Amino acid sequence: MGPLSSLKWLNHFLTDTPGDSQIGGPSRQVPGACWSRVLPTPPPNAKLQLWSNEIAHTLGLNKGEAETLAGGKPVDGMDTYAQRYGGHQFGNWAGQLGDGRAITLGEVETDSGVLELQLKGAGKTPYSRFADGKAVLRSSIREFLCSEAMHHLGVPTTRALSLATTGEEVLRDMMYDGNREFEQGAVVCRIAPSFIRFGSFQIHGLMRDNETLRTLVEHTVKNHFPDCNVDSDEGIIQWTKVIAKNTAEMIAHWMRVGFVHGVMNTDNMSVHGLTIDYGPYGWLEDYNPGWTPNTTDSSHRRYRYGNQPQIGAWNLARLLEAVSPIMDNPDKLKEVLEFYISSYEEYNDNMWAAKLGITEFVESDNELISELNVLLQKVETDMTIFFRELCKIEQPDINELKFAFYDEENIPATEWNLWLAKWWTRVDSNPDRELMRQNNPKYVLRNWMAQLAIDAAEKEDYSICEAIFDLLKSPYDEHHKQETEWYQKRPEWARHRVGCSMLSCSS
Repeated sequence: MGPLSSLKWLNHFLTDTPGDSQIGGPSRQVPGACWSRVLPTPPPNAKLQLWSNEIAHTLGLNKGEAETLAGGKPVDGMDTYAQRYGGHQFGNWAGQLGDGRAITLGEVETDSGVLELQLKGAGKTPYSRFADGKAVLRSSIREFLCSEAMHHLGVPTTRALSLATTGEEVLRDMMYDGNREFEQGAVVCRIAPSFIRFGSFQIHGLMRDNETLRTLVEHTVKNHFPDCNVDSDEGIIQWTKVIAKNTAEMIAHWMRVGFVHGVMNTDNMSVHGLTIDYGPYGWLEDYNPGWTPNTTDSSHRRYRYGNQPQIGAWNLARLLEAVSPIMDNPDKLKEVLEFYISSYEEYNDNMWAAKLGITEFVESDNELISELNVLLQKVETDMTIFFRELCKIEQPDINELKFAFYDEENIPATEWNLWLAKWWTRVDSNPDRELMRQNNPKYVLRNWMAQLAIDAAEKEDYSICEAIFDLLKSPYDEHHKQETEWYQKRPEWARHRVGCSMLSCSS
């Protein structure tokens, strides 16, 4: 364990791929480049507020160095940069995007492999467009807590090392409605094998820069997919199948725990199949497949909970289009998309079986699952509580599950009891309860929980942040002492509270 300067810093991305000849500078187009060197903006008064001992141990890092982790002067070994990428946003090609408020400190060699450290909210880059490159405390708390919560839920995700406040005020229009207010600035240090996205390839493929595209593909495979070889069409197909499988698994996990990403643009899709870019995300309170937390998406609900698997396929298709120029016969890529669909279906079937305590999925279970999906929507039903209570049911009686319903007086009891009887028969009156408990968390990062943490932190009280952080390290455990506070349905005050039911891309 030691300081940042003691880590084994690497810069493979910078040495393997072409970059911008200019350091920093104004927002601009940077053709032919994968990155631009840029220095973080030093904070006026950095304070380290949240810290992950688990990630620090993985890195071999001692707690501290708030200045650097809030955007101060890089230490020896760091070669800081912002990545260039493009993306489809809400289905439309947006051209060059890039790290507008994220700056990579570098890659670090660890016993767990190479990990990239990146600061989110550390200042302007050439890809900031009209923004200030900063992040606020509100969104930073949500990113820090959710990154770590998702990991402990078993959902593939980027991780978070630290959250530091900067001591500056940042002007934000939270709901994009013209009501700008100053908020506390903050920076999260997030961790991943890399932050290469679908959009990283799109910007070169759609700009017909095949040379840079090929170079980036080769770097990505060499450093992150060593079992693949992209010297041939077949090799590219096998590599993209790995991405497809990882993406399918990630989204199946989202569906399992009731997570809604909120902004599944192609620039927010990791090639590692990791959940990335926590913005207007949300957790299902009532089981509503049509719900999205993102107010920007309120009209079309493109990224609603129930549509996430289909959007995964659509985004993968855009990645395949992007890499197709370096293939002799790109038509072969259609089998990758077919592979994603079949992979997701298998993950989804097994996920539902596990949630219901069925040890082995069979085709006829689809009817049982379909009927359950309909019933869960008839009366407002808390998804997390329903499945957790189902883990301990002793007989097929809806009265044992009343705690999961918001309106106990209007539960369609007859329909529910018929379904429960059918399920009870399917599991021979003996569901695999351990399997259920392993797949149905008792605690998730509900938006109202995060909002309580934010409200307190904005008053310099991080105790709720710490309590939630600690709780969500073991979300499948009972934590009886915390039940009264956190194992609860959405409180009434949270139904229409900004930050709970309404979020924007600044969240």
